[in-house]
Amino acid sequence: MTHKLIFSGLLLAMLSFVIIKSIWANPYAHKINQYMQAQTDLGWFSGAILVAKDGKIILSKGYGMANYELDVPNTTSAKFKLASISKQFTAMGIMQLQERGLLSVNDPLSKFIPDFPHGNEITLHHLLTHSSGIFSYTSLPDWNTLKIQPTNPAAIIELVKTKPLEFTPGKKFSYSNSGYVILTYIIEKVSGKTYEEFMQENIFKPLGMNESGYAHNSTILKKRASGYSKDNGILKNAAYLDMSGPSGAGGLYSTVEDMYKWDRALYTEKLIHKKSLDAMMQSHMPCTTEGECKEHYGYGFIINRDCDLLCITHEGGIDGFSTNIIRYVDNNIAIIILSNFDFSSIGTISKALTDIMFDKPYRMPKKHIEITLDPSLLDNYVGSYKDEVGPEIIIFKQNNKLYITNKGYEEKVKFLLRPESETDFFHTEMDSTVSFIKNDAGIITDLILHQEKDIQAKKL
Repeated sequence: MTHKLIFSGLLLAMLSFVIIKSIWANPYAHKINQYMQAQTDLGWFSGAILVAKDGKIILSKGYGMANYELDVPNTTSAKFKLASISKQFTAMGIMQLQERGLLSVNDPLSKFIPDFPHGNEITLHHLLTHSSGIFSYTSLPDWNTLKIQPTNPAAIIELVKTKPLEFTPGKKFSYSNSGYVILTYIIEKVSGKTYEEFMQENIFKPLGMNESGYAHNSTILKKRASGYSKDNGILKNAAYLDMSGPSGAGGLYSTVEDMYKWDRALYTEKLIHKKSLDAMMQSHMPCTTEGECKEHYGYGFIINRDCDLLCITHEGGIDGFSTNIIRYVDNNIAIIILSNFDFSSIGTISKALTDIMFDKPYRMPKKHIEITLDPSLLDNYVGSYKDEVGPEIIIFKQNNKLYITNKGYEEKVKFLLRPESETDFFHTEMDSTVSFIKNDAGIITDLILHQEKDIQAKKL
């Protein structure tokens, strides 16, 4: 037994040495690992990443713990909830059914749900591109109560039927989880299979994605990562979410290695023909506009023209997990980030890893030291701040502490700002800081929000 333990220890040490040597041998791998380790050491990241270029993996590694109570480390084979990354698989299912002649993206919703209000005006294309006008059921005031109850797509459809459309179908973009739950229902109705069965038979098995599936609560799932949140800087188990609700809008799980198989397949016609793939990754509905850089929504993907780089991506967020897949298709670069922290600054991490891969400057995470300020000074920062395109930022004081949020979310989502100087603040929930700018008279005129990019907003 002793000899076996010694041998196992030596084998593990040799394996670790090989991994470390390979990281140091590749400058990109070294920089990425250094950055991700800093995120992990500061308590802002836990999960796994995979970065590849030209079909070769540069770095695939786990960070932090898959289970913090049992001290189980994250590895590249850990399984994470994908959250809204699930939408691209649902969209793929719809395109497969279209190629088989069983439906068309131009079909009206009434063809599948005859009594759906305005069903003759809403098409599957509208559902795929978040342009249907159907409100997102996850925005309901009582969502925190509903999310812990077992449900199914049909029940959610009955719920959204009672709500008026937010706008005329096809006229606006408004992100709606309801649309992808309805698409889940349609996949099941047309195929005669459950959503889970359809995904396994038509996507996961053909691609060899053997570590992917539907994230049922009750299933004993080997190497499943536990999800975590933060409360006032303290790590805690994520709130319970009954996974019967997310369905094709956010119900799948996978690993970074399986997600890389998915990335590789999207360069081929293994699942659908090129014409269908092009439709999935074509800009359909405008998402945001910032200067000359634009984001549009395709089918389950955000098509981001990052000024001079075409990026096909999608983030995901669900209780306990945050995720992203970023594909720079013209450069054949894939960045996959799966985290079992729902507070991980996925956007900031994605931007840093992108900058590393394109040899651009990037900001290393750093530890912040909180100082004590006279509470009366905090009144100077309180107010509304606005840039040209983003939502109004609200800084408010509560119990002699300073908080930041967006307008209308003061009691829903707020982050405590901790001072590290009279003008610089940070919060422990994620890798993000706020700097206040004073004029010559010492009056606060602007703030700069430092995250994946700097946002400067003027005080109103």
